[in-house]
Amino acid sequence: MRYYDVFNGDADGICALHQLRLQRPQHSTLVTGVKRDIALLKKLKVEAGDHITVLDISLDKNRKALQQMLDEKAHVQYFDHHFSGDIPVSEYLFACIETSAEVCTSLLVNQHLQGAQCLWGAVGAFGDNLHHQARLAVKSQHLDEHQWASLERLGTLINYNAYGITTDDLWLSPDRLYRAVALFTDPFAFIAESPAYRLLDEGYASDIAQSDDLQTIVEQSSVAAFLLPNEPWARRISGVLGNQLARQHPTRAHALITQMTDACYRISVRAPLNDKKNADTLCMQFPTGGGRKAAAGINSLPAHALEDFIAAFRSCYG
Repeated sequence: MRYYDVFNGDADGICALHQLRLQRPQHSTLVTGVKRDIALLKKLKVEAGDHITVLDISLDKNRKALQQMLDEKAHVQYFDHHFSGDIPVSEYLFACIETSAEVCTSLLVNQHLQGAQCLWGAVGAFGDNLHHQARLAVKSQHLDEHQWASLERLGTLINYNAYGITTDDLWLSPDRLYRAVALFTDPFAFIAESPAYRLLDEGYASDIAQSDDLQTIVEQSSVAAFLLPNEPWARRISGVLGNQLARQHPTRAHALITQMTDACYRISVRAPLNDKKNADTLCMQFPTGGGRKAAAGINSLPAHALEDFIAAFRSCYG
């Protein structure tokens, strides 16, 4: 019998797993990757009796590998909030999947554990730009504003570290960052004591400072799209910058379009915060697109299709 923890390398995936393992310690093989590396189940070869915990990756993007695991009589526990399609029916599958725009995987795990590790649930929610929901999750803790700001910053930094084409773009590979986080029960202790936190904090400050003069593709009251250069700092900042813009302009949809080395673009879309819908359906119109209602993306958009994307983006939200 073997144990595997399979998780998205962003704040939501890392904090969801951390909550589970604080409550249910378990020696397992970690399987993760950069933010957009979500077809993770195909990396495993399982046998009957193996136990796999899956966190914050789309079931729809892992359907074939998941079904093979269930056919092998491996036990799968699945928490997620992305588009799933039909969920397989199997005695070997426990699925906690909710695609509402007001929930994330860390909050689903927080509910599952009845709030036992709610501070880490809030960190994951902050990372997913669910600020109101993060505060609701820990309202019983009576935090002061400095503590709120600290948890928000931590969620932002863990999320920021996940964005890149490969782990070479990241300050820390997601498995290393998870292991650094796993040393701490208290997120405030992690902030105060962990070298990993200081590394991400300094890197984020440096990267975000370079985003002040982005090229504007379209900027209107209802939509805005910006072009980012083919640079590691731009790849790292694309997700959290989209979240930041969404908070600054809650009635506007945003697209961050990052140039790639292969004459393609990587797209990050944020729906308006006051109407969190359609980001997933917009991006799924294009090959390699996917995500959730409030935030989605396209991994590789050919240059010739950029005008089609902009037209679809404006039609969706304009």
